[in-house]
Amino acid sequence: MTTNVQGQARPAQKITSLPPALILIAGWLIPGAGHFLLKKWIRGTLLLISILAMFFIGIALKGKVYGPNTAELLDMLNFAGDLGNGLLYVAARVFDLGQAAEQIAIADYGTKFIVVAGLLNIISAVDAHSLAIGRKAS
Repeated sequence: MTTNVQGQARPAQKITSLPPALILIAGWLIPGAGHFLLKKWIRGTLLLISILAMFFIGIALKGKVYGPNTAELLDMLNFAGDLGNGLLYVAARVFDLGQAAEQIAIADYGTKFIVVAGLLNIISAVDAHSLAIGRKAS
């Protein structure tokens, strides 16, 4: 004979008194900062290291950092991904990193590294926000 045991689902609890919008913005500007504010040290450190590594590997591979004045659809999507890097994007634009138009195959891989780093950073900021509002249990 089998028995079905069902527990009641409980909503996740808020784990901080900081405003969730602050955690979202901090997590976007600085990779892993949203998790650091929530005292999720290991998760924040792993995100910081992986996003920084992907961004700087992309720069080292001579990947392109897209600007806001692009006219083609794929360029606009790449710009949105790059913008997800937060302050890393600002620093790259200020110091003219990724501005040279390289025509080597490896530069395309570098560009994708930079875009994926930005997209991962957006996902991690939204994850920190979900933890902060109690939508997701840690």
